[in-house]
Amino acid sequence: MGKLIKLLIFLILVGFVALIGFAYLGPFFGAEFAPAQVETRQPVTLGTD
Repeated sequence: MGKLIKLLIFLILVGFVALIGFAYLGPFFGAEFAPAQVETRQPVTLGTD
């Protein structure tokens, strides 16, 4: 049972390190994480009573 818990903790740590590495190194390999930016203009009518 102890070996299974150690293996699970090891896999979680490796997965976490891989996720962090992918987040930092992904843009160098062509993975873009930023959303497309689009300017949106919408008229607003203010009530001036």
